[in-house]
Amino acid sequence: MKKTKVINSNLSRVIAQMGHFDKLAIGDAGTPVPDETEKIDLAVTRNIPSFIDVLDNILEELEVQKIYLAEEIETENPEMLKQIQNRLPNTTIKYITHEELKKELKDCKAFIRTGEMTPFANIMLESNVVF
Repeated sequence: MKKTKVINSNLSRVIAQMGHFDKLAIGDAGTPVPDETEKIDLAVTRNIPSFIDVLDNILEELEVQKIYLAEEIETENPEMLKQIQNRLPNTTIKYITHEELKKELKDCKAFIRTGEMTPFANIMLESNVVF
């Protein structure tokens, strides 16, 4: 049995296949996912698992160089923004519109659906190298 933090087999596979500059997205339960993007659905019920729980789990194994957030998070969900910034304090943030973020999901290796039920709880993580 796998010992590391990410034990979901699909999530672990996607992280293991990530290369430099590849993107992985995490989002709330209502995010529309393009047909061409793999969706790993972890949602069980309202807020389980939470966006932050899933983000924390992924950050245990994925080296991140840049994140993309909807600019609307600054006014519509500032508490979530603060939690993201606390977890990635030295990581570059690029703010884009929510509409642009949804379009960019087509370029992600996968979208991880959480049970999160708060607005604009979405992120794209750009992979870095570990050397």
